[in-house]
Order: sequence, then C-alpha cells, then structure tokens
Amino acid sequence: MTIHPIDVIQHKRDGLVLSDAEIQGFIHALVHRTPENPTPTDAQAAAFLMTVFLRGLNPQELAALTQAMRFSGEVLDSSPLDSFVVDKHSTGGVGDKTSLLIAPIVAAAGLKDPMISGRSLGHTGGTLDKLETIPGFRTQLPLPEFLSITQQCGFAMAGQTPTLVPADRILYALRDHTATVESPYLITASIMSKKLAAGLNGLVLDVKTGSGAFMSKYADAQLLARLMVETGELAGTRTVALLTSMDQPLGRYAGNWVEVQECVELFQHFSADCPFALPPKKFQLSSDLIALTYALAGHMLHLGGRVATPEAGADLCAELMVDGSAYRHFLEMVKLQSDDWRAAKAAFADPAAFHKPAATRTVTAHRAGYLAGMNCTQIGWAVQRLGAGRAKPGDPVSAHAGLEMHVKLGDRLEEGQPLATLFSEDPALLDEPEGMLDDTLEISSVPPVPFPLIREIVPGKSVS
Repeated sequence: MTIHPIDVIQHKRDGLVLSDAEIQGFIHALVHRTPENPTPTDAQAAAFLMTVFLRGLNPQELAALTQAMRFSGEVLDSSPLDSFVVDKHSTGGVGDKTSLLIAPIVAAAGLKDPMISGRSLGHTGGTLDKLETIPGFRTQLPLPEFLSITQQCGFAMAGQTPTLVPADRILYALRDHTATVESPYLITASIMSKKLAAGLNGLVLDVKTGSGAFMSKYADAQLLARLMVETGELAGTRTVALLTSMDQPLGRYAGNWVEVQECVELFQHFSADCPFALPPKKFQLSSDLIALTYALAGHMLHLGGRVATPEAGADLCAELMVDGSAYRHFLEMVKLQSDDWRAAKAAFADPAAFHKPAATRTVTAHRAGYLAGMNCTQIGWAVQRLGAGRAKPGDPVSAHAGLEMHVKLGDRLEEGQPLATLFSEDPALLDEPEGMLDDTLEISSVPPVPFPLIREIVPGKSVS
C-alpha cells in the first residue's frame, strides 16, 4: 500500500481517523528521506504536527504513532538482561534529581534499569548535565556497552544514541518551530517512544503539576498522565503515573554538581557504612526528595514483582539505602562509566569540598512571616541564568552554578533570615537571578495551605 503524505495530512485535517498503515508509512518515509525522494517535506511534516495539535489522536492512533517512532531506528534488546526491566520518567522540574537515587535503589533490589536520560532545556534541569559534572563520566555509550553495564551493576545512565528513535529528533526539532510543543499527544509520543525503545517491562511516570511544571494546570497534567499510561499499556508495558507537586524546588539544591552532591550526601547519610550525617535542618530540606524517591521506586519494585504493594516497595527502598547497597550500586555504575574513577571517587569522598563556584550570594527575607509561595518556573530560570541551564540545545552549562534553598514553603521566617544561596562561575551573573528570587519569594503573615507531594496515582489496567 502506497502512503501519500498529503493524503495523511488531509485525512487528519478533516477529522478522520488515521489507520496504523498511514501513520507507520508517514513516519517511515520521514526517517528515510533521500535527495531523490525528499517526501514528506519539512513543510508536510510541520502540517502533520499542526493537524495533530488541533485534532488530537484517539488511543489507537497515538499508540500507532508511538510505535512507529519507537521502531524508526535501533532499539535495545533487553532480553539478555534476563530480568524485569523497569524505568521511570519525569516530565521535568526544578531540582528534580530522583533518577540519581532511584536507579541504584531498584538495581539493588534486583531489577534492571537501562535509563536513557536527557539534557536541561529552558527552566528544567537534565540528568545528563548533572552526571557529566562527575570527573570523567561518559554519558554517550553505544548500545552494546550500555546493555553490558546494565547487566553488570543493574543499571546504566546514558543519553539517546543517534540511531535510537530518529523520528523523534526530526519531529521534536519541527515542533519547536511550529508552536506544537505543548500538544499532549505529541509529548506522549515523544516520551513514550524513547522509553519503550529500551525494551521495558514496566514504567513509572512522574507527571509534574504546579508553577514549576510544563503542565502547570492540573487538568492538563491529568490528561498527559492518562495518555502516557494508556500508550504504555497498549505497547505491553506495565505503566503507572504519579501526579506530583512542583511548586518549589525538590530537595535542597538546583543546579548540576550540587544536585549530584545532594544525592551522594543522602546515600552517605543513610548508609551505615559511611561515618557521615547531614545536619538535621539540611536533612529536613531534602525530605520531599526522599519521600518522592521512595514513592516512585516503590511503584517500580511493585511493577517488577519484588513486593506486594507500592508501600512495601517504599519500605524496601529505605532498607536498601540503610544497608548501603544502593550507594554501592551507584559507585559501581560510576566506576564503569567513568574514564577517571580515582578523581570521581575523590569527589564523592567530600562532595561539598568539590563544589567550588567562583561567586556566591545569599538572598534574605526582607521581613518576618511565612514563606507563602513562589513561581517555581522563575526559580528555574534563575538557575539557568546563573549558568546551570541552557536557552537552546547545544549551549554550554556550568558544573557549579545553581542555588541552595534554605527554607521550604510554610516555614516561619525572621527578617534577614537566609532564603537561598546563589552559585555562579561568573560574579556578573548573580544580579539578575537575585532580583528574580526577590520578586518571586512571597512572604506572608499567614502560612500557606500546601498541596500534597503526591496528588494522584493513575494506574494502568494491568497494574493491580
């Protein structure tokens, strides 16, 4: 059957349901374009994206698009891992570093997690940028080595290879120029095609909502969660989504190395093998990070059959932190992926000492009261302006730029009390972020009514 791109565009434009063959043919032709046969053209691909943006996709169309993108290039054959293969994905936030804790935990529990991660863009951070602050750490791995490392220590953390889901790279670049980035259908196909290409048996989704999330409106986050869960289940992957609050930075730090530092300090704080303990206030500031990590990893262990309930999974996560096995798995992964293990090990021995920004500044409370609110997206942009993020793909990022939050929403404040400390490699970059924090950190005479960290759980039909 010959598929003509213009017919596919017209059918969706007119509200018709696209067949699997139409969608598969369009994506296959898009990826395999040649100078002799350049169709679909970029203009036609852009038109297709706009029709999806305006008309949406039914569950079968969305599943077909996701699968066509998933198999548009190389895929990971996870069968040699001989284990339940599970992963998590976050839709992005400020200070969201749960992946660095979750992957070692689920590996210590006996599951396999081939984690393909991304980079920072806009106001949100990226796991690859954080990992690359570890001396010698390699995030670009060929699939055979990626699989080998996952086999050896239970997980690996790397970026998308050029041959993995090439359809997504083409469509994503066009979405950025056609005002179609926000489509929940295109977001679902983009995220799920990359995750399913790793050969997963189970997937836990962390769908953020609130002022620091891409989906700031709760109804939009609910729709995205439902679409991704349905798509995962139709692909044969056990899937569950947690809708979680992103109204303030997660944990103490937002940046690159400082987020690695926070996770290493938590590994060392919990592990009986490490003579290290965080001060009570600093530990409390990371309590939301710990709670979300255990909740997400607990669901992963439940999907993988290690525990009877997600709550039992959270309890097992705590045990794996205390007995040191999660930290040992993390160190083993870094050793396998680092070209300079000695330097990486030295950084972990004293992570606070490894953090050496050129300039710092502390933002303080201008009056007494309660920390009542903030625009968390603006906090994320402040981190980006300090040098920790990028405005467009390919921009360099600073290892040591970022911020440390000294308070959480609802905390009682005194005038002059430190609220946040800014870090940068360039003193000239401190002024604008300081003003952004002054503008958005709201102090009130009454405490706010907080949203729960986990607002809703959306299970797939295969998840009991």
